[in-house]
Amino acid sequence: MRLEKQSIINDLRARMQNSQFVILTNYKGLDVAGMSELRKRLRVVEAEFHVVQNSLVRLVAKDLGQAGLEPGLTGPSAMISGSGDMARVAKVLRDFIKEKEKPAVKIGALQGAILSAQDVGAIADLPSREQLYGMLVGTLAAPMQRLVGTLNQKLASVVYVLKAYQEQKEKAGQA
Repeated sequence: MRLEKQSIINDLRARMQNSQFVILTNYKGLDVAGMSELRKRLRVVEAEFHVVQNSLVRLVAKDLGQAGLEPGLTGPSAMISGSGDMARVAKVLRDFIKEKEKPAVKIGALQGAILSAQDVGAIADLPSREQLYGMLVGTLAAPMQRLVGTLNQKLASVVYVLKAYQEQKEKAGQA
């Protein structure tokens, strides 16, 4: 194998191994300016967009045990990969596709699990990791807030009883 091709395979292997997710798209009809714009948007969410050769992706995917990507390796292919939040990446991709009507999602993989184009779309509808953390913290904090409120009410009622008792003693002392 030529040294140049081996270098491309090594780069592709490293990219797929170090990524949390991979999304294969059909970039046909997307011009250079559109690709540059998509790359720029994806960079913000810690992802990359690269045009790839199907035969090389097939070879690397087979070596990495991701043979499930095979159905997406037809026609012109580009790969989106990254280590950031896949929900944010899927949202950026969905919004870009709404604007430009290109590229088309073929298939994806998330930590080894194969995703259909519909699955990638469903992930785009999920809240971001930060929003999920916020929801979790709110859920965990709610019982504690109720406990604090209940304890405050009990403390306040003790204070009212003591205040009433004090007022009663003061009235008895004046009489």
